[in-house]
Amino acid sequence: MNTNTINKTILIAPLNWGLGHATRCIPIIRALQENNYIPIIASDGIALELLKKEFPYVKTLTLPSYQIEYAKDGKKFKWKLLKRLPKIIRAIWEEKKKIEKWVQKYDIDGIISDNRLGVFSKKVPSVFITHQLNVLTGNTTWITSKLHQNSIKRHNECWIPDFEKTPNLTGKMGHIEKANFPLKYIGPLSRMQKKEVSKQYDLMVILSGPEPQRGLLEEKLKKEILNFGGKTIFIKGLVEKDQKKQQIENVTFYNFMNTRQLEQTFNESEMVLCRSGYTTIMDLSKLEKKAFFIPTPGQYEQEYLAQKLEKEGLVPYANQEDFVIKNIYNIQNYKGLPSFNYAVDWANLFEVFEKGAPVVL
Repeated sequence: MNTNTINKTILIAPLNWGLGHATRCIPIIRALQENNYIPIIASDGIALELLKKEFPYVKTLTLPSYQIEYAKDGKKFKWKLLKRLPKIIRAIWEEKKKIEKWVQKYDIDGIISDNRLGVFSKKVPSVFITHQLNVLTGNTTWITSKLHQNSIKRHNECWIPDFEKTPNLTGKMGHIEKANFPLKYIGPLSRMQKKEVSKQYDLMVILSGPEPQRGLLEEKLKKEILNFGGKTIFIKGLVEKDQKKQQIENVTFYNFMNTRQLEQTFNESEMVLCRSGYTTIMDLSKLEKKAFFIPTPGQYEQEYLAQKLEKEGLVPYANQEDFVIKNIYNIQNYKGLPSFNYAVDWANLFEVFEKGAPVVL
């Protein structure tokens, strides 16, 4: 615990794109509290709702929504995103104006942005968290990566939740030859802890990500899972006011789970079927779980990670349209994700909020 800190207030703002950005901020918010900082959470949509449930006594603020949606046809996702670009840019400008007001109104002493491009201020130290120094978008990767890196430069530091050297989890996404901004590899982040418990489920299915692809995969897997004979728990990834549970034959359905419940369920499950989102990969690695991936159609990041990990002999995957439940048994031919026993030096990382270093422009 940092006993020298006099209750400095830190705004932490994850992007609302599925639940991954929000859930990987959970250990950061806990660390802020443990090191005598006062966190304020800012986001929108289901990301904000999830963090409200996790931290009911922490002040929350609402940021403009980027309104990111997937196309039903994954091949059209990039073009749908480009069409929405003017609205996304408008939301970024609106959140930037809100941040400037909030810094003064709430006496904010520092900012942590998880991929929210308008969340920074020249008045206080600002940190950007991302696992994508290179933003993969097919033949436009070079320009999206350059634009993203230019946005990162507005902050005092960029934190990468991965290892700097090989082996690492992000590959070419989280590593570039020469960065012209302060870069720190902080190690993988996970809100989970591995526990030695008896196995209760043969398979855990956990869904995430924006609509309509989350819902499309739910409908597909609800049919496929009937052909799986083992005991299954199915978390839909729908953050709603009340938790709902439903039992259909050998499958137990939940709309969502909090961190404590998810941690227990992961540990009690033999195998995991899920998207290949980076936060999920960090959780699976921490828990030493064997998994099968179905990357979100059209999302280059998830497709790259799934291909990378399969090539390394760690985790199998299938495209959404091709997946059938018998694919699950391919898991036994793969090693599983490597475990990491890495403790983040939070006190050292949070020094950026004590020094008040000038912003790199």
